[in-house]
Amino acid sequence: MNTVAVIDYGMGNLHSVAKALEHVSDSARVVVTHDQAVIEAADRVVLPGVGAIRDCMAEIRRLNIDTVVRNVLDQGKPFLGVCVGMQALMTFSDENNGVECLKILPGHVAFFGNDLKDPATGERLKIPHMGWNQVQQTIDHPLWHGIEQDSRFYFVHSYYVEPVDPGLIAGTTTYGIPFTAAVSRANLFAVQFHPEKSQHAGLQLYENFIHWDGKLD
Repeated sequence: MNTVAVIDYGMGNLHSVAKALEHVSDSARVVVTHDQAVIEAADRVVLPGVGAIRDCMAEIRRLNIDTVVRNVLDQGKPFLGVCVGMQALMTFSDENNGVECLKILPGHVAFFGNDLKDPATGERLKIPHMGWNQVQQTIDHPLWHGIEQDSRFYFVHSYYVEPVDPGLIAGTTTYGIPFTAAVSRANLFAVQFHPEKSQHAGLQLYENFIHWDGKLD
């Protein structure tokens, strides 16, 4: 049976993610867990996350999830990061006066700022960014299969990732400034938006993940 492990480190809408994954697959067994052996034995792994990066990283390290994530990636298994789960993959975050992250992808996590404005109207934009944004797919990737270009996804965040290597970027969007909405490298894919809150397009992305073999061909 196709087993999907949703990593539980106490930070995230875990059960919403699990329910969405179950909804798009009759055959997958979705397990919410922090057990290292269970996660590493799964066929696919999801790292969700909401909240402050300092608290997320503290729990990730306390539960040895940092080692688990590296082991899963080294095994070549399909891996999906969601929201703060994407930010945690970076080198460093500016949040909470600076926090070291997992250092799996080179790049840092930046704050939108308190004076972010709509370039067209000059109107001040609210932080956190909450709402629907069109995502421009910048690469052809199996997780974009069946999702139209410029489809809308739901975002809730005050920080965004800035990869060092532009080749990591799989999708972009704009909120006052253009920013990275998705990244990809080998068997890793990660998104800033919440697929489980993004209706048809989000469910399609989860369905694609259920069937993805971790390869890019």
